[in-house]
Amino acid sequence: MQFGLDFGLVEELVAGVDEVGRGPLCGPVVTAAVILDPARPIKGLNDSKKLSEARREALFDEICEKAVAWCIARAEVEEIDQLNILHATMLAMQRAVEGLSVTPRLALIDGNRCPQLSVPSAPVIQGDGQVPAIAAASILAKVSRDREMQALDLCYPGYGLAGHKGYPTPSHLEALRRLGPTPIHRRSFAPVRAMLEQTGIAIEVSASALLV
Repeated sequence: MQFGLDFGLVEELVAGVDEVGRGPLCGPVVTAAVILDPARPIKGLNDSKKLSEARREALFDEICEKAVAWCIARAEVEEIDQLNILHATMLAMQRAVEGLSVTPRLALIDGNRCPQLSVPSAPVIQGDGQVPAIAAASILAKVSRDREMQALDLCYPGYGLAGHKGYPTPSHLEALRRLGPTPIHRRSFAPVRAMLEQTGIAIEVSASALLV
């Protein structure tokens, strides 16, 4: 059974698009676009946040195998600091849709706004809990970003990145105070910016980035 999802919304050549990583203090924002195959339904799709890590990992492989097309894209920390997190997220979503090997006739975007695309698009608020293709995109994006943060934990020990995935948990903020920001921390985000200012490091970020 699809938990809250309407599989009647799986239409031919309709892409679902979602993002992961707008809130963390470090690392990229990761997006995915998925075109599901109506003839090959995937059981258990749901908003990635409502699934266990083991279930997400299993669904990741199944989505990649059964989808008509899928693409995982990103915006880097430098782009987030230059553009601000909203515009960087829109850029990453645009990259995901444009990176599909099959051109969709429509892109359904999780949230209340759409990036500039070469195909028609429509926003769907809380779409990852309603539209199977968006749920699939949320799973690809989250698993991909979580894997990257686990790898970065080995590069930057002491911050606990494998656990909190870069989100501003008390343990992350304490590590940031104790160890200082790393090159993968978002300089435009207030806690990181405050740490840099305390240490007298010059901060080069755009004015628009500081508005978020």
